[in-house]
Amino acid sequence: MGSESDIERILFTESDIAKRVSDLATEISSDLRSSADAVVFVGVATGAFLFIADLVRRIHAPITIDFIRAESYGSGTESCGEVRISCDLKVDVTGKHVVLVEDIVDTGKTLSHLISYLKKKGVSSVSVCAFLDKPSRRKVEVKLVGSGKFYSGFECPDYFVVGYGMDYAELYRNIPYVGILKPEMYTK
Repeated sequence: MGSESDIERILFTESDIAKRVSDLATEISSDLRSSADAVVFVGVATGAFLFIADLVRRIHAPITIDFIRAESYGSGTESCGEVRISCDLKVDVTGKHVVLVEDIVDTGKTLSHLISYLKKKGVSSVSVCAFLDKPSRRKVEVKLVGSGKFYSGFECPDYFVVGYGMDYAELYRNIPYVGILKPEMYTK
């Protein structure tokens, strides 16, 4: 289980991803040029680990990097709605601009919870860089903090997708593209 034969079709190829990540990094680097302080990039583990690795290697500005783990899916395909921080930041973000790096923004509940959490930690602003965005599934309006900006890699149709760090039951993260998982793989 967990092979590429479980993929119905490819949505975004490796080259699509590389080009879009490069474009995002250029845009973010340009926006950060005016920042006097190091910006903290916070990857939402575990789904965003490949995306943040590719992204930050192309950022041309002083940055620090950390990870936070927020869980709302378990081993299912739908968020349970309960968001739990299971691994906190090590970097002090008080008074800093944070770029929250997400693999996918679906309902917006996890992202909104994380932004509120960072706000309570005293950040000056929060931007979001989402690899995939599913606005058709949004249930919560995502409110950024301060001068934060929303960067979106790709708008994703309403399919259950895996690859490029995203999983189903911890499988498929290592697939180098984004593909639609065959429904029979998660409806057994």
